[in-house]
Amino acid sequence: MKKARVLFISQDITPYLDETQIGKVARKLPQGIQERGKEIRTFMPKYGCINERRHQLHEVIRLSGMNLVINDVDHPLIIKVASIPTARMQVYFIDNEEYFSRKATLSDKNSGKFFDDNDERAMFFVRGVAETVKKLGWQPDIIHCHGWFTSLMPLYIKKYYQEDPLFADTKVVISVYEDEYPKALNKKFIDKLSFDGFNKKDIKLLSEESNCLNMLKQSIEYADGIIQASEKLNPELEKCIKKSGKAFLGYKNDLEYIDAFNEFYDEILEEANILS
Repeated sequence: MKKARVLFISQDITPYLDETQIGKVARKLPQGIQERGKEIRTFMPKYGCINERRHQLHEVIRLSGMNLVINDVDHPLIIKVASIPTARMQVYFIDNEEYFSRKATLSDKNSGKFFDDNDERAMFFVRGVAETVKKLGWQPDIIHCHGWFTSLMPLYIKKYYQEDPLFADTKVVISVYEDEYPKALNKKFIDKLSFDGFNKKDIKLLSEESNCLNMLKQSIEYADGIIQASEKLNPELEKCIKKSGKAFLGYKNDLEYIDAFNEFYDEILEEANILS
């Protein structure tokens, strides 16, 4: 039986940024899944506040160089990579000067204001991951998304890439965390998504109101599996998960979650006749 392949995408990963719940899970989980016999790839954004010299990031020339059209404008995609030697694990970074050179992650360090182009940055990130995986010729069985910034991935895999043979059998799992979600995204977010061919039915929840909470609700609609990653969740998201009827894994503590997630992947793949 072939090794299952799991693609991890996260809005942050320890040790590249200050430690967060998402960052800790996105660091330990891929290593644990790899140790349990699966192939892995791991991606995050290359925010400008990441110290490239300290973490020994370098550009992967053979993967860089393509342009992605976001909001009808060409944006160069740059791919960087770093290794975590203690884990025998590489992390790929999605970079672009316009979107990721600023010395902050998702909000201005001084004012705390949420960046107005976070919608475009999230679009560029998930498409950059998908296009890089295509260039690698590496077909993921599972894509596991961590953080609202990755929550467009289920939509893109199920709609934008639905005719692409590389993703034909790919299942998407999302981890939902207790987080403070900024209220509003750019008012033209829907128009920008329409450039990628999505209609209002595809993005119904975002059409109602463009905000991070609705991004996550939309991701639940297109995901194949949902994991409760925090002890408590936003009540609106809890309601949305129950209503969805999707495969669901409840909260697991630090000692349980790697084995539980590994089994959850297998259940989803077996149900889809991918591992059987």
